[in-house]
Amino acid sequence: MAWTFLCVAGLFEICWAIGLKYTEGFTRPWPTVGTLIAMAASIGCLAQALKTIPVGTGYAVWTGIGAAGTAVLGMVLFAETASTIKVLSLLCIVLGIIGLRSSS
Repeated sequence: MAWTFLCVAGLFEICWAIGLKYTEGFTRPWPTVGTLIAMAASIGCLAQALKTIPVGTGYAVWTGIGAAGTAVLGMVLFAETASTIKVLSLLCIVLGIIGLRSSS
């Protein structure tokens, strides 16, 4: 169950990171509210996961999911560049997450 909480925490991290773009510096109320809710949910799920998962592993996986997911969505939603090196680097992050999960 802890790994489920950790994955959900990572997904909420993606939500709040993308949400920050839509808040326009916290000047738009509804995107700001959604972003703050996603932040709280992300931290809450991470806290639940860290009851069982070692903090180093949990934090690395949480930030990895957030970083990789946010980068991919940035390419999809905001037309950010998707160079070969960027995609290969994101693949390395995903492989690192898989490796951490496999070693736990």
